[in-house]
Amino acid sequence: MTISDVRPRRRSDLAAFLRSRRERITPDDVGMPPGPRRRTPGLRREEVAQLAGVGVTWYTWLEQGRPINASPQVLDAVARTLRLDAAERGHLYRLAEVPEAAPVPGGEPLPPDIQQILDGLDPLPAAVANGRCDVLAWNSAYAAVFPHLVAAPPGERNTMWKVFTLPDCCNPIVNMEEEAPLHIATFRHRYSRHLNEPAWRDLVRRLEQASPLFARLWARQDVALTAVRLKVFRHAAVGEIRTRANAFDVAGTPDARMVVYAPVEQIDRDRVAWLMEHPDAAATDHRH
Repeated sequence: MTISDVRPRRRSDLAAFLRSRRERITPDDVGMPPGPRRRTPGLRREEVAQLAGVGVTWYTWLEQGRPINASPQVLDAVARTLRLDAAERGHLYRLAEVPEAAPVPGGEPLPPDIQQILDGLDPLPAAVANGRCDVLAWNSAYAAVFPHLVAAPPGERNTMWKVFTLPDCCNPIVNMEEEAPLHIATFRHRYSRHLNEPAWRDLVRRLEQASPLFARLWARQDVALTAVRLKVFRHAAVGEIRTRANAFDVAGTPDARMVVYAPVEQIDRDRVAWLMEHPDAAATDHRH
């Protein structure tokens, strides 16, 4: 299928999607009088335009699937008027071929039970991250093993950034030679779904500038699916901790996944337990 085939299909899907969302909202839902001789189910086009603060002609053309330009701000107004949820809003942006404004790292809403689930997994270190590797929530075992990460400001609480920018002496990953290429390859697999999003491009640009290793491996164009992996971490207070990392999708939050680190041997479990019992254990034994 060529681009010339895809774009008309997108516009057709956009037209059908907008009509279906408009028809499910009644005038009463938005505080408007029903008016006489209403034959259209839901809102009329001119009513959507009025509520969204856009021109009637422009909205009509958008709903007809015409090749017009749409800004994120205007699409946001339409999405609010049509009461689209997060999944529907993202779908609207993709059909309109407009890069979706990225949320503030750490600001993505998580299901309310997630923190309870994470806490219930103690003493297994576990955290939830989005597709860009921003860490959104974690349990006490995770905080004990990765103090550098959880102590970082929200904008820097990103595993990709920490893995490739921390000095070797403070980098928690021991098997970096094995892990770095896989880390980047699985990240690229997710990145391919967000090529037009500024936040993703900006993260890659900053990593390329900050880390020669990242730049070299990123240029290889390797792609891989997430799989169970052996990850070996070091902590200044206890030494090495060997784990198997398992990832699970989080329902209701697009791109979010829960990563659980299962210690391999008893000595690894003992070291995590000691760190949990000594939360003030120094993250490093030196200063830069």
